[in-house]
Amino acid sequence: MLRLEPRPEPSRRMLALTPFAAVLLTMLAGGFLFASLGTNPLDAIRVFFWDPLFDSTVASYTRPQLLVKAAPLIIIALGLSFGFRAGIWNIGAEGQFIMGAIVGGSAGLAVYPAEGVWVFPMMVAAGALGGLLWAMIPAILKIRFNANEILVSLMLVYVAFNILAGLVTGRLRDPDGFNWPESRNFQAYPSAHNAELFAGTGVHVGVIVMAVLVLLCHLVLRNHIFGFHVRLAGQSRQAARFAGINPHVLTALCLGLSGAFAGLAGLFELAGPAGKLSTNFPLGYGFTAIIVAFLGRLHPIGILLAGLLMALTYIGGELAQFMLNVPAAAVQVFQGMLLFFLLAVDFLVNYRIRVRLRPPEDTGAAPGTETRGDTVNGPGPGKSGEEPA
Repeated sequence: MLRLEPRPEPSRRMLALTPFAAVLLTMLAGGFLFASLGTNPLDAIRVFFWDPLFDSTVASYTRPQLLVKAAPLIIIALGLSFGFRAGIWNIGAEGQFIMGAIVGGSAGLAVYPAEGVWVFPMMVAAGALGGLLWAMIPAILKIRFNANEILVSLMLVYVAFNILAGLVTGRLRDPDGFNWPESRNFQAYPSAHNAELFAGTGVHVGVIVMAVLVLLCHLVLRNHIFGFHVRLAGQSRQAARFAGINPHVLTALCLGLSGAFAGLAGLFELAGPAGKLSTNFPLGYGFTAIIVAFLGRLHPIGILLAGLLMALTYIGGELAQFMLNVPAAAVQVFQGMLLFFLLAVDFLVNYRIRVRLRPPEDTGAAPGTETRGDTVNGPGPGKSGEEPA
């Protein structure tokens, strides 16, 4: 028989090594996945992790794309990390990403074709506001009715997508776009375009904002009273109440912050790499950012590294589809394995499996006493009939 038992004190060294173990296990399991599809697993792993950085043929293009892909993932994951640390679970960052793009993009289109340096900052502020307001829906329902923020935020993703679909086939449709369901191209609107700051580097305003946010979030979590409240609420809700922390205010702040960050990411993506609103705009960044947040151990520096790694799998996945004919679904499964193995390894760090070789025998002993079964090392004083696996 198997039984789970909490470890008295999980090893800090094991906790630090779990992301690396999860990556290695993902590579191993991914190798079996690609082999089952008829692809050489070593070639697939090389294309995923090596070629985007070092291959002489494609690296000149893919290296700049690493920052382009990583920036939205890192920005969203930074916002999510505050709530996750406090035990507030915003799973709907994808919807906030979409709404930030819709509101910010609509603000830019509302003044088209006006020119001026104020257009893009206005769009950035509107995008952050759109994501924040969308995240306040589950916050208010949580505070007022104790609704589950996981379910509410997740369902709002599909509401946001349908709002997007309605707008790009209606009010926001490009009048010069031959009736295609898409907005005007922001790359053709210089005042609203989030262009590369340095040609060929992939660095745009969103990348600069991402770097600044990593630093700010690190300082807030480490030195600010809000960071202390977040950490304390995550460790003990009762202790947080004794310390005078209002759980409703903390819920609103954490969900609002994560929504604003996701809205920022959506606007930067819309005005930059994506270029236009369409039904293909949702890219799954909001869901992938959850993996990034946990892979980075909810720490800003860890999230930065995890975001770069996940961006590498995005670019490597595109190369694998092109060079090895790997199905897109297999790439998504490979990325999902990373979260699965991270959770599995985390679980084993916090719990151990005890094995009972055989059940206790009924010997007719007096009540209050029991006869214990043999252990792996044989019966003896102090043995419980169980051994940790």
